[in-house]
Amino acid sequence: MFRSGVRAELGGQAAIEVVGEAGSVAEAVAGIGRVQPDVVLLDVHMPDGGGVAVLRSVLASGAAGPSAVGPGATSGSAQAEAAHVPTFLALSVSDAAEDVIAVIRSGARGYVTKTISGDELADAVRRVADGDAVFSPRLAGFVLDAFARAAPGPEDRGEPVHDPEVDSLTPREKEVLRLLARGYTYKEIAEELFISVKTVETHASNVLRKTQQSNRHALTRWAQSRHLD
Repeated sequence: MFRSGVRAELGGQAAIEVVGEAGSVAEAVAGIGRVQPDVVLLDVHMPDGGGVAVLRSVLASGAAGPSAVGPGATSGSAQAEAAHVPTFLALSVSDAAEDVIAVIRSGARGYVTKTISGDELADAVRRVADGDAVFSPRLAGFVLDAFARAAPGPEDRGEPVHDPEVDSLTPREKEVLRLLARGYTYKEIAEELFISVKTVETHASNVLRKTQQSNRHALTRWAQSRHLD
C-alpha cells in the first residue's frame, strides 16, 4: 500500500518517470538490472536482507543505466545515454542512527523518512539525481558525527584542509558562524562585531544557504564537525 502511494505521488511529478517497484531484495536487484534506473528509492527494512543487501549487490555488480526503481523499490527517472550505476536514496520509517549510517556507508546518496511529503520526496529524487546528498534534517547530524569519528581528518595529519562549503564563506560570515555555534543570540553577535542585528540576520541567512543547513541547531553541529566553533 505504501509503495502504491509513493508511485502515485511521484507519477504526477515533472521530470520523473516511475519505471518499476519491488517488495524484496531479490526482486529489487533483478528489477534494477532489468530496468536500469537512474535513482532507486530504497527501504531499509526489506525482506531477505534489507536495503543494505540491495546496495551491496547492485554496487558490487555495477548494474544499471537510464531511469529509476524504489521502496521496496519505487522509482523516478531522468534520461541517460551511457550505462551507469544508479543513485540510491533511502526512504524508510526508521530514523535510528545505526540504520542511517549503515545505508550511507553502503553507498546511498541520501536518507529521508516516510513522514516526508510527496513534493519533498520528488524534490529529493531530483536532487540526488543531480548529484546532491539529501537528508531529513535531524538525520544529517548522525552522518556527520559518524564520519567525523571514523578517521583522523587532514588537519590531524598536518595537511591543509579544503572544504568548498567553508571556503565559500566570507571572513565576516565565518565570524557570525562561530558565534552562532557558541550559542550567541543575534543581538549579542551584533554587539560583539559592532554591526546591526539586521546585518547579522543577513549573514546568518547566507551561512545557512551556503552550508545547506536547515536551521541553527543543524548549523551548530555542522560547525562543530569542522572545528569552526
